[in-house]
Amino acid sequence: MMTLQRMVVRLFIPVLLLAILFFVLILQLVDFFGNLWGYLANNSSLGMIALVAFYYLPKCISFALPIALLFAVSFTLGTLYTNNELISIFGCGISLYRLVTPVIALGLLLSIGGFFFQEDVVIETFQKKGQLTDAMLQRETSYSNTNVTVLSEGDRIIYNAEFYNDTTRTLSNVVILERDAEGNFLERIDAPSATWKNHRWQLANARVYTWNAEHTFLIEEDRPEYTEPSLTESPETFRRSASNIDEMRMAQARNWINSLKKAGLPYRGDLTDYYNRFAFALTPFIVTFISSAIGGRFRRNILLMSLLTSLVVSVVYYVAQMMATLFAKLGYISPLTGAWGATIVFLAAGFYLFRVART
Repeated sequence: MMTLQRMVVRLFIPVLLLAILFFVLILQLVDFFGNLWGYLANNSSLGMIALVAFYYLPKCISFALPIALLFAVSFTLGTLYTNNELISIFGCGISLYRLVTPVIALGLLLSIGGFFFQEDVVIETFQKKGQLTDAMLQRETSYSNTNVTVLSEGDRIIYNAEFYNDTTRTLSNVVILERDAEGNFLERIDAPSATWKNHRWQLANARVYTWNAEHTFLIEEDRPEYTEPSLTESPETFRRSASNIDEMRMAQARNWINSLKKAGLPYRGDLTDYYNRFAFALTPFIVTFISSAIGGRFRRNILLMSLLTSLVVSVVYYVAQMMATLFAKLGYISPLTGAWGATIVFLAAGFYLFRVART
């Protein structure tokens, strides 16, 4: 039994490596030709274009691995079936599941490794690729924001500003309300501008409203310069929501989502993408599981049928995941269901296919 399993693995590994190389090349060419006119218009050098491709390589491997696994498993089992080796193996009483167990285990290991590869390598290189591409194509991204409202310190402090300038880290026409733990009014500060200095907001020409000692009326006081230790909400919280969860590590993504919640901004889409990071990590295992159940069904045109099967299953899987994600972002289902729905459905489909597989 171990000999047969090693034989399958030896046939499988070279096909997998070639498939990864093939699909990575396709992704690189799509990105290159998609930006070709921009490169030509801005006189980008071949060295810079090659550097973009280098930074994009880990992301391409991450994208190519699932479909390459589908193809490699389908092609390997299809080849065994064409050569009548699979029939002989089944005739010896060895089930399909036992035969492909090492391949499925490899898919699980690649899923676990892919998660850490995404976290430790892909995120950083994809950020660099995006920054370098933007610089080469002379694209600018502004994080300045208008009509900003931010809840801070457990909703005790409320910031409202007409405009946040991300370049100078300043707020214009800002109003700050401070409440106690029960939500009762403590203080209001109006100022034409506020500047981020020494890790806190400093307001210029502020007008401060506070209660008198008896809490019977408000006292108004003008301050040319005003700050206090509680005004420490980070400027990043006031930024326009232009960040991409795919370009953040998990800790950064959690902080970003929390900042959106504090600011009262929509966060369902980013939360769904955050959960998707975990679900997508299982994709190599899911596709290996499914392709192992259907890979031995083709006796003729193995290369063509394996490629076609891998493309069809991949497209259906990604479309299902895309639709579930879209429904989650629109509010029809929860972000957790949107992220994991397609994964659970396809995992169940894999178990069913193994039950009805030829063996």
